[in-house]
Parts: sequence; C-alpha cells; structure tokens
Amino acid sequence: MKNEYNKTITACFVGYIVQAIVNNFVPLLFLTFQRTWQIPLSQITMLVTFNFGTQLLVDLLSVSFVDRIGYRVSMIIAHILSALGLILLTILPEILPSAFAGILISVMIYAIGGGLLEVLVSPVVEACPSENKEKAMSMLHSFYCWGHVGVVLISTIFFATAGIQNWRMLAIIWAVIPLANAIVFTKVPIAPLMEEGETGLSLKELFGIKAFWILLIMMISAGASEQAVSQWASTLAEKGLGITKAAGDLAGPMVFAILMGSSRAFYGKYGEQISLDKFMSLSCILCIVSYLGIALVPVAQINLICCALCGLSVGIMWPGTFSKASASLPRGGTAMFAMLALGGDVGCSGGPTLVGMVSSVAGDNLKKGILAGVIFPILLLLGIILCKKVKGIAK
Repeated sequence: MKNEYNKTITACFVGYIVQAIVNNFVPLLFLTFQRTWQIPLSQITMLVTFNFGTQLLVDLLSVSFVDRIGYRVSMIIAHILSALGLILLTILPEILPSAFAGILISVMIYAIGGGLLEVLVSPVVEACPSENKEKAMSMLHSFYCWGHVGVVLISTIFFATAGIQNWRMLAIIWAVIPLANAIVFTKVPIAPLMEEGETGLSLKELFGIKAFWILLIMMISAGASEQAVSQWASTLAEKGLGITKAAGDLAGPMVFAILMGSSRAFYGKYGEQISLDKFMSLSCILCIVSYLGIALVPVAQINLICCALCGLSVGIMWPGTFSKASASLPRGGTAMFAMLALGGDVGCSGGPTLVGMVSSVAGDNLKKGILAGVIFPILLLLGIILCKKVKGIAK
C-alpha cells in the first residue's frame, strides 16, 4: 500500500510542475503577443496580475467546495482546466474579435486550474502515510522550482530551434502533461485528510486561533521574501551587467530557481537530521544578508551572487511554514491549506509590488526597493521566534 501512495506523491510532484507551466510559460510569449496582435504593453502586463488575482480568488472560494466534491474530483478538474487553458490559448485569440480577450479567457481558465492545484497538492501529500512529513513537503515544493527551470530552458531551446512563431505547438506539448496527470489521478489512492469521524476546522474556528495568525503572517512573508527578489532578478542582471533580456533571464531568475529548488531538495533528502526551526532561522538570516548585499554593495557581480544566495535562502520558507502549520493544527483541513495558499499568493504579489513602489518613489532606484523588501525575511524570522513562545505550535 505504501508503494501505491508513492505513486500518489509522484503524481503530486508532477502537479507542481503543471503549476510551474501555467505560471511561467505565457510570460515568455509576452513580446510575441505584443508583436502578433499589436496588444499594448499595459494590457500585456495585466495578464500576470490577472493570473495571480484569479488564483487568489480560487484559494478563497475552494474552502466552500473542495470538501464537498472531494480531493480526487477537484484534482482531476484542476489538471483538465490547466490543460484546457493552454490549448485554448492557441485557438481563441485567432477566432475572437479581440485577440486580447481570447488570451485573457485562456489565462483565466488555466489560472483556475493553477489556483486549485496550489490548494490541493500540499494536503494530498500531507495525508499520505510517510515517515517524515517535513521532508516530503520540502521535496514536493522543490518540483515547482524544477518545473520553472524546465519551462524556461525547454521553451528557450524550442524557440531557438523551431522558431518562436511555432509557440502554439509548444503550448499543446505542455498541455499533454496536465492531461496525462489527470488520468493518473483517476487511479492513485488518496488518503483522507482527517481521521474517520473528525471534521476540519471552519474558517471561523481557524480565525479564532492565535497560532494560525502567526503562521499566516509567516506564509505571507515567505511568499514576499521569495518573489520580491525573484521578480526583479532579470532586471538587476540586465542593468547591472549590461546584458540582453534572454541572458538576464538565465543569469537572474533561472539561477534563483535552481538554488531555491536545491535548498528544498537538500532538506527533502536530509530533513530528518536537521531541525526545521534551525534550518528556517538560518535561511532567514541568509536571506536578510542577501537582501542587504543586493541593496547596499555597489558591485554588480556581488549583487548577482546575493540574488543567487537569496534563492538558496528562501527555499525552505514556504514548505517549512506549511509543515509547521500541518503539525500544529492537525484539524486545519482544507480551510487551513486554502488560507495558507492565499497568504502565500498575497505575499508573492505584495513583495514585488512593494519593491516596485519604493523603487519608483526613489526615482526608479531598484536597490532602494530591495532594501525596503528586507522587512519580509525579518518578519518571518520574528514569526519563527514567536512560534517557540506560543502554545500549540509545533517546534
């Protein structure tokens, strides 16, 4: 039976690769969309906001229906919608009067799938019988990073060899992965999240628990710490080193994602020998140092090294907070996982927004924006310290 649940965990790993595809493939095509259909840049940039805004809404609404229709059905729907959005992206812009409306509808459909996956995948892995939940959770989240790296690398190679004008073919190829995984989820066993006879906490009960609010702030800080640098890494590489956008993407976000995935995979392999609290605390300190290095050191090469170190430091933050929440609030259920996913997404959008706003006020000085962003790893570190003092939070 344990081997059967290993298949479930593997399918969940692929589920996070699917989420990486829906979040990272279309942004590679923004300039192509702009050139092909003469879509203004203001509308193009709105697609990222719309994608994550839809995922936030799904995080919020999922509490009301996931338990009713069940995790298996929800997981299959999430994969089908992810694939459908990618497939419609190759059709709708051509057949609708407005190409932008076609892209927007496609993004909305795959964003619903991506949002659902974010809520579903972690609790499904958490429910699987395994010896070390923290290890499994960290390894799971590393697959989002490998998916991100794979999407950028494979897409870049495809565009260089087959030509970017054939992007529709690649979109269909990417859509095969969620379709195949949807079939897998019709067969693999899914363990119940709650013990028989137990029910998960309602939102009202969850909001009445002090420990939950600390964990939610930690989750927001984790998402913000990760994305505040990740989203601007390419710009830092381009401006600092005077290189092209493509080279900037490889030198910035790609290296960041590889090191973030390496950190998660490392804890996924050796987690039983390492205290989660210590690993998270040291990661927060490294993150603070890397932010200060980017913001205060006037050497572009050191700034890029600090960007890479930031990727290494943020790896454990998101899965580590999930693990602490699961151990601290075993009856948290769907409501807890949905709210933590919501918090993470708020951080993912709020972190880069704060950096951008402060940079703009400071005369487009990105370093000052990054300096303001150091508040996020500091908040997360304070959350870990506070966790040790609050009754009911797993150490």
